Amino acid sequence: MNLRIILAGGSGFLGTELTRHLLAQKHSVAILTRSPRLRTDGATETFWDAKSPGPWTSLVDGADVLVNLTGRPVNCRHTEANRALLMSSRVDSTRLLGEVIAGCVRPPRVWLNASSAAIYPSDTQQPVDEAAALAEPVLVRAGFLGEVTRQWELALFGAPAPKTRKVALRITLVLGRNGGVFPVLRRLARFGLAGSLGGGMQYVSWIHLADFLRAVDWIMTRTTLDGPVNLAAPNPVRNSEQMRALRAACSMPIGLPATDWMIRVGAFLLRTEPGLLLESSRVLPGRLLASGFEFQYPELSEALSDLLRPSVS
Repeated sequence: MNLRIILAGGSGFLGTELTRHLLAQKHSVAILTRSPRLRTDGATETFWDAKSPGPWTSLVDGADVLVNLTGRPVNCRHTEANRALLMSSRVDSTRLLGEVIAGCVRPPRVWLNASSAAIYPSDTQQPVDEAAALAEPVLVRAGFLGEVTRQWELALFGAPAPKTRKVALRITLVLGRNGGVFPVLRRLARFGLAGSLGGGMQYVSWIHLADFLRAVDWIMTRTTLDGPVNLAAPNPVRNSEQMRALRAACSMPIGLPATDWMIRVGAFLLRTEPGLLLESSRVLPGRLLASGFEFQYPELSEALSDLLRPSVS
């Protein structure tokens, strides 16, 4: 079935890949972006500032699916000014879309809104899934990113859109050839720098881009899936194992480790936050697995082998 899909915030890594994927399936894709441009692939782009209504609102009325990936990247120094932007870019855009849906004559049947696995606590031992978090509401990460994600989801689930199925996509580290963190990791490995970070005991939750895209398809068409859904492979690994698998996939026998203080100095020089590398995330895809979803790349070694395989044009 061909769907009419609205994609807000579609100019980043995930938005670009999702657009390509949806067009390949013959869906109609309208992208809401701050910098619209003419396209030749069949998608359209319309201006929105993610803050106020405009001509773009007419596209939402009658659409089948709304996907919102809007949000300033967290890979920056979390200064007071940047914290305000990180919060507002997510919460305000989500709240605005909810207000627009509430005014639709024919609201979208489903609204997939980006969220983050950063809502879960940083714990090196206890795996968590959506059910565990619902059973224990205190399982929300302390600190800024946990609060951002909590407010983000409150804006989604508090939106007055009773006819629209709402899903919070709790996204983990997405591994893809052409964007995100994987190209950086690949370069580190090839220069012999892919050693453990800060001792390497922290867990890393991840998902191959192909499974991310397949999961979005799955969620769009499974009417029983609403609320939070973890987009994570079923086998999170410790950082030491992640780097060992990366070195093996790159045929690099050595990888210099980085201590906590080295990471903190490096993060300062690169104007990012050390916690993005040092905090632990052991997230399981409970609801995806329970709904029957099968991962193409459940193991990190398989995912890395695929990503390092020469792409076919």
